[in-house]
Amino acid sequence: MSDYLTVVDHPLVQHKLSLMRDKATPTADFRRLLKEITLLLAYEITRELPLTSQPIDTPLEEMDAPVLAGKKLALVSILRAGNGMLDGVLELVPSARVGFVGLYRDAKTLEPVQYYFKVPEPLADRPVIAVDPMLATGNSSVAAIDLLKEAGATDIKFLCLLASPEGVARMKDAHPDVHIVTASLDRELNEKGYILPGLGDAGDRMFGTK
Repeated sequence: MSDYLTVVDHPLVQHKLSLMRDKATPTADFRRLLKEITLLLAYEITRELPLTSQPIDTPLEEMDAPVLAGKKLALVSILRAGNGMLDGVLELVPSARVGFVGLYRDAKTLEPVQYYFKVPEPLADRPVIAVDPMLATGNSSVAAIDLLKEAGATDIKFLCLLASPEGVARMKDAHPDVHIVTASLDRELNEKGYILPGLGDAGDRMFGTK
């Protein structure tokens, strides 16, 4: 763990991630495992949400009890694969507002192309968590964070399943104020921009499109 990157090495996270890496794992199991891992990762990334207190009555007495403070969390999916992580976070924080950033990676240039942007308003006073299973080249993630900042977000964290050293370095260079939480920092990218050892294309495996 560092000020910039947290790798969640909990045994359950690592076990479930190994099952997801296995190419023999079917689509339905892949989706279920992604939701389960995301919920576990969400505990870590929400660790510093602000708290206040309010009076309540327990069965025995009154007390000032801790409750979440401020504007509701904004959860932003980087389409399309980010949608697979939404349910895991929403199960933990059902009151979160949800937004979407539509980006796809050009197969030749590996650069992101935007096609959709819809987020809760205002973003300026909300903690924001952007989700995308793979932080590979980092180009799409950087572009998504650019858009969120342009929309007013100032408190942003990035949640992913896997990250590459190249992607982490790209994000750190562009957005050093955005903390990354992931289940694994993998070895490297291949010549096509895929994470190694990785788990293949998360979107294709999640939706059964390949």
